[in-house]
Amino acid sequence: MMRIVRTALLLVVAMVLTACDDGPAELRMVTPVSLVDREITEEFSRLLGENSTISIELSDTPESDAAALDALIAGDADIALVSNYVPFRTGVSTVMPLYPSVLHVGYTKDRDATDATSLIRGATVFAGATGSASRQIFERIAARMDLAPGDFSYAEAVEQEADVFVVFAPISPDRLADLPDFRLFSFGSPGDIGSGSFIDATALMNPQLEPFVIPGGIYDDAASGPVLTVSSDMMLVARDDLDAAVVYDLVQELLRLRPALAALKPGLFQHLTDDIDSNSSTFVLHPGLLAYTQRDAPSVYERYSGVAEVVVTLFVALISATIAGMRIYRMRQKNRIDVFYRDAIAIRESVNDPSSRDQVAAAVQQLLDLQTSAVEMLVDERLAADESFRIFMTLSNDILSRLEAGPG
Repeated sequence: MMRIVRTALLLVVAMVLTACDDGPAELRMVTPVSLVDREITEEFSRLLGENSTISIELSDTPESDAAALDALIAGDADIALVSNYVPFRTGVSTVMPLYPSVLHVGYTKDRDATDATSLIRGATVFAGATGSASRQIFERIAARMDLAPGDFSYAEAVEQEADVFVVFAPISPDRLADLPDFRLFSFGSPGDIGSGSFIDATALMNPQLEPFVIPGGIYDDAASGPVLTVSSDMMLVARDDLDAAVVYDLVQELLRLRPALAALKPGLFQHLTDDIDSNSSTFVLHPGLLAYTQRDAPSVYERYSGVAEVVVTLFVALISATIAGMRIYRMRQKNRIDVFYRDAIAIRESVNDPSSRDQVAAAVQQLLDLQTSAVEMLVDERLAADESFRIFMTLSNDILSRLEAGPG
C-alpha cells in the first residue's frame, strides 16, 4: 500500500514540474513593411530566441501599420511594431517605445528648395503607402502650407521619377547611398527650435512628434549641415487581451537585450527604457508594462506606514490624555467630597451642649442642607456617585442619628 502511495506522489510531483516547464512563450509578430524596421524585428526575434522566456514568430507577409493593427484587433497577431503617429485604435496597447523614427524629406538636386512650399509645389512625391505615417504627416504639412492635392502628384516608389520623397525611417547612414541624386531638406536651423518656428507649430499640433536634428555628416553629401526635422517613436504594441505576465517578461527581456540591440544599430537604442510617459503614447499602456514599471514601487503599507505611525502615536497620546483628564476630574471630585467630610465633622463638633435643643436643631438643619447640597452636586455631575459619596452620606446620617438621639 505504501509503495502505491509513494508512486502516486512521485507521479503528481512529475506532473507539476512538467506543467511548470512549458518552455518559452511564443508570440506572433507582424512583419513591418519598412526594410530597416524589418531587419530590426528579425534581429531581436533572433536574440529573443537564445535562452529567453519569449520567442517571436514573424508573419510571412509584411504589413503596413494599419494592417498590423487590424491583425492585432482580429487576434491574428500578438504584437506589432508601428509608428506612434498612427491614429488611436481600441483593442491595442503600448508595450514600449523602441527607437525614434525620423522624418526624412529628400529632393532631387535640380528642385527649388528655397522653402517647403516651392519644394513640393508641382513635384512628384513619394510619401509611402496610403495610410502610412509618412503619408499622414506629409498631408498635414501640405495642408499647413495651403497646398491642395492638385499642386503635386504621388509616385508609387522613389525610383519612379519622384522629385521628392517623404519617409519616416530610423537614422541609417547607408540608406541614401542608393539615391545619390537626392539631398535632404531642412525645415530650418537647430536654433529655430523653441523660437515659435514652423517646426514648433508642427510639434505643437501633433503631440506624437517632436523636433529632431540630424547632425551634419551623417548622410555625407546628402546634407551639408544639420537637418532640422521631426521624429516619432516606433512603438512595440500588443493586443489588449495579451497575458500581462507575458508582456511583463517581454519588457524585461527587451531591456536585458538593450546592449545587443544598441550594437546592432548604434544610435537607435541608447534611450531604450521602461520609463514611459503615458501622455506621449498614442495607445493606452498595457497592464503588463504598468506592472513592470511599478515593480519597485512601495506597497500601500510602505507608502502610508509613516502616516500610520503618526496616527497611532496621536491616538495613543489622545488615550493617555483622556485617562489623565479622567484622573484629574476624579481627583477634583474627591477633593470636593473631602470638603463635605470636614463640614459634617465641623457641624458635629459645633454642638457644645447636646442637651440644648437650639444647638441640636441648628446642627441638624445644617447637616440636612449639607446633604441637599451634596445631592445637587451629584445630579450636576460635580460629585461622583462612588464609594466616597456613600461614605459621606453614611457619616452625615450617623451624626444626625446621634444628634436626634440626644445625650446619653
